[in-house]
Amino acid sequence: MDTTKYFYRNVIFSKKDKKVLLVDIHNPEKNNQELEPWFGLVLQLADGQHTIDELFNLLTNKYSGAPPENLKKTIHSVIERLSNSNLIVLTESITELPYYLSQPIEYLDLEKAKELLEKDRKKVVNSFNDL
Repeated sequence: MDTTKYFYRNVIFSKKDKKVLLVDIHNPEKNNQELEPWFGLVLQLADGQHTIDELFNLLTNKYSGAPPENLKKTIHSVIERLSNSNLIVLTESITELPYYLSQPIEYLDLEKAKELLEKDRKKVVNSFNDL
């Protein structure tokens, strides 16, 4: 795994009672999928501003004393699985998150987030139509 890559979340999430959930912005109270703790932690930290190496260093420093032997392997596995599921994206450079992905849904202006998401979707559709 190339640990010099940056990573950013590609989904809208909620944080409730120390749980991280995937949510549908159009129906935030229904069908929320709870993530396992490691997946939720990495997803929250996937802000597009840090590399996988920086994530590892941050998590290593959270342990008093030595971190678990399998910490690096665990982080790599979590990153790989989130990336394969398209919940996070790996990139060569820093990425600025759009407003609707910038923080948990509880902190967003929901109408503004929906409007910006729709604008971005239209841009993508138009770019495909131009091909």
